[in-house]
Amino acid sequence: MKNVSIAIGLVMILATMNACQETKNDNKNPLLMSEFNTPYESIPFDQINNAYYLPATKEAIKMGEAEIEEIVNNKAKADFDNTIRALDNAGAQLDLISSIFFNLLSAESNEEMQKIAMEISPLLTKYSNDIMLNTALFERVKAVHDEKENLSLNAEKLLLLEDTYRSFVRNGALLEGEDRQNYRDISTKLAQLSLQFDDNALKEINKFYLHIEDENNLAGLPEFVIDAAAEEAKSREMEGYVFTLHYPSYGPFMQYAENRELRETMYMARTTQCSKGDELDNTKIIKEIVNLRIQLANLFGYESYADYVLTERMAESAENVNNFLQELAVASKPKAKEELEQLQEYARKHGADFDLMPWDWSYYAEMQKKELYEISDSEIKPYFQLENVEKEVLALAERLYGITFTLRTDIPIYHKDVKTYEVANQDGEFLGLLYLDFFPRKSKQSGAWMTSFRSQFKDKDGDHRPHITIVTNFSKPTEKTPSLLTFDEVTTFLHEFGHGLHGMLSDVEFKSQSGTSVARDFVELPSQIMENYAYEKAWLKDVAVHYETGEAMPEKMIDRIVEAGKYHAGSGSIRQLSLGMTDMAWHSLTSEFNGDVIAFEQNIMAELAVLPQVEGAATSPTFGHIFAGGYAAGYYGYKWAEVLDADAFASFKEEGIFNKETAARFRDEIISRGGSRKEMDSYVAFKGRKPEIDALLEREGLK
Repeated sequence: MKNVSIAIGLVMILATMNACQETKNDNKNPLLMSEFNTPYESIPFDQINNAYYLPATKEAIKMGEAEIEEIVNNKAKADFDNTIRALDNAGAQLDLISSIFFNLLSAESNEEMQKIAMEISPLLTKYSNDIMLNTALFERVKAVHDEKENLSLNAEKLLLLEDTYRSFVRNGALLEGEDRQNYRDISTKLAQLSLQFDDNALKEINKFYLHIEDENNLAGLPEFVIDAAAEEAKSREMEGYVFTLHYPSYGPFMQYAENRELRETMYMARTTQCSKGDELDNTKIIKEIVNLRIQLANLFGYESYADYVLTERMAESAENVNNFLQELAVASKPKAKEELEQLQEYARKHGADFDLMPWDWSYYAEMQKKELYEISDSEIKPYFQLENVEKEVLALAERLYGITFTLRTDIPIYHKDVKTYEVANQDGEFLGLLYLDFFPRKSKQSGAWMTSFRSQFKDKDGDHRPHITIVTNFSKPTEKTPSLLTFDEVTTFLHEFGHGLHGMLSDVEFKSQSGTSVARDFVELPSQIMENYAYEKAWLKDVAVHYETGEAMPEKMIDRIVEAGKYHAGSGSIRQLSLGMTDMAWHSLTSEFNGDVIAFEQNIMAELAVLPQVEGAATSPTFGHIFAGGYAAGYYGYKWAEVLDADAFASFKEEGIFNKETAARFRDEIISRGGSRKEMDSYVAFKGRKPEIDALLEREGLK
């Protein structure tokens, strides 16, 4: 129970835990079947409709409650197996139903599901609170914990015992009287507010579109961007061209559109989402979430929510996080300012008689980058056809870890765009299922993420293997071309696939230690280390193949991609640090916040900003990572993990980027371990020492 609620990826959903168990069920509701009559008990999506979720959840809660009662009423002395292991196994049916529902709520949602979520959420919060606040149950957990020195437990079991005990304490077991009810009220309200935050963000991003009929306003846009906009207009039964705030549309528009006014329109639409004072405004929700989190922290004796959260992270304290962010800021800001000065000078030479604004950055950066490195996304994309990138990413995993992927068409899927692979070890041993869901749609949250329908664990019936899903919003195919990825999308694929490997290669005994169930500032290591391959010529020469001619990308172009990897590294670092500092600022508050949300964020951002700030522009109202997911007081973890991944990948560089022994060590000591060992211990077991920041500064050109 290291993390009571784990969410991965750019959007965040409830943690998934697990396999069905034999139990009394309603045969008419497929969600309550004791097992699914499908290959590898894959989810029978074709049999599930919205009407099943709420009754199945209610029934599964009853089943989970009965399992808890069985633990509590056990007459035998509390021990590891009859209490800690039993508790880890309890509620498996509910975990499965929740994982299905909340995964689809993010990837294939509709208004009915969003309404159901608001009914299910308080039920799940109550169920969780009833467990954590069950005095008799906690007494049994405590009894085992008090005897831990005499139980001869191995390290994995001892860590589970420690985490279980600490999880009860951190979730109210030691609270008394009114504080207990306050905890219930706060946690219930927070769960509902997070759902509402995400719901508003999804509706808002779908609400806006830019409709262009005058082709003069398409000046500068490459053919692939225009074709995609025409397809979008056609899908809406409109003439001309439609651009949206989904990144495959928004990003290229900001890079290439010559019309500065329209770039500003798109920028303002994106940065003022959910802050317009209408029914989709999230600023009030942010205030409620922040203030409730302060109250929650105070219940446990902490001044701020950051103090409460960071005791469970590698960083250990807000002071350590802020020092870390400041250290990187000192290294990054001079470089970012230099990059802005160079870009401003470049823009003036190309007719810009104005100071650069945020909606100008991508446009002139794309021009400058093309001139400096003789490459652009429009030239690169034809070499990154999604199907070939997919093939080579899977082949990379086979090369490193000896695993294989077999496409399955007989496994139910929740949307026609989803692909499913059977994953196996080199000897054919089944490892898990991998679902890939690539393209944006109105029913899907923005961003990219990995999560699971089932997690890996072991019991008397054997090794239960995981069912992993990777969800992205990549460029869709058009009538003229297949899906062609930008370089950023290639790195995103590698990133999320790294999370997928963390889930698929899990090899632990207990569900709550499986896969990505690790500290938030460690979870990005397996994902970010995979991104390094996007800048390795030895891998790029295989993945970069022209979709029409079949010719490999010219070596000179590959060299330029690698060289361009450090382009605007300072600005990119500052952007990530700004988000981390904004997160820490919100969650370091020690008293009720009733101020202006936008002004608060802009005040924080001003410390690192190199471009002028724009009135009304902000990230917080759609910052789902920290207000609807699991990254509150944890967004710094992306930069923290960059230190880990740069330092760790240095070993691959030294020993060979495809070295099977190095990969086996990384798999054995980090990926497969999940949360069964302290994260720093896992890192040291791989590297031989604690991480150092030098490799990151060197890689980013900031040293």
